[in-house]
Amino acid sequence: MSAQVPAPSSETPSSKNPSNQTLLGRTLFITGASRGIGKAIALRAARAGANVVVAAKTDRRHPQLEGTIHETVAEIEAAGGRGLAIRMDVRDDESVDSAVARAVDHFGGLDMLVNNASAIMLQDTRELPMKRFDLMFDVNVRGTYTTTRACIPHLLKSTNAHVLNLSPPLNLKPSWFKGHVAYTMSKYGMSMCVLGMAEEFRQHGVAFNALWPRTVIATAAIRLLEGSVVAENCRTPAIMADAAYAILIRDSRQCTGNFFLDENVLRASGMKNFDHYQVTPGQPLMKDLFLD
Repeated sequence: MSAQVPAPSSETPSSKNPSNQTLLGRTLFITGASRGIGKAIALRAARAGANVVVAAKTDRRHPQLEGTIHETVAEIEAAGGRGLAIRMDVRDDESVDSAVARAVDHFGGLDMLVNNASAIMLQDTRELPMKRFDLMFDVNVRGTYTTTRACIPHLLKSTNAHVLNLSPPLNLKPSWFKGHVAYTMSKYGMSMCVLGMAEEFRQHGVAFNALWPRTVIATAAIRLLEGSVVAENCRTPAIMADAAYAILIRDSRQCTGNFFLDENVLRASGMKNFDHYQVTPGQPLMKDLFLD
């Protein structure tokens, strides 16, 4: 028998109770937003008129990866939002504290935090180098915790404060640990932040939720999966961005402690056809990790 945890509701926001919230003029702090899902969320928020803090390490072109914090901000402003590029390392407490202080000074406060920065290596116990173990825990668990901790004093002042972690539902079936114990533990660490902090800050009106894709998303991370995933079997980051937007406009006092799946969130909003999110329409999609 697999172990069980008392998980929060995984129900989607009800389309019968539409939000009267908006991202217009709201300030979002997004980690790792120089590319991929984080960037897509930043641009979706910008189209709604948000202020977006792009906090990531890449301030110069990487030889193998596209995107920088400055390029993302340029696109944010072209999309109708206001952006601020801050070079930040989530593994460094002083870097995080300085970035949050600079964001608050620039925009006058914070309303939302998206913990998107993440590290991945799907190797078993004997093959995983300890420096990669440390990286995953420093970025995924500690980085999420320390960034949230730094933002909380400012989020408490917001009228609709949200923290959204890009992490999976807590599924303790052994099969999801077998081939990559370290990665699973690190991502579940992010989810456990949601589980605990949703209760810790429930009465303060700060929402904590998790968002995870039902299918694999075509980002730079799939290059690390050693050919087990090809882009044509993936969806684009846009589906996660649209789902994140649908969550962040909810009333923070009514929508907290959930483990959301992107497709479910959008179905609850009335969407029925998801073909436009596929990299190659008509191709079979690959289900993401941790989902039965």
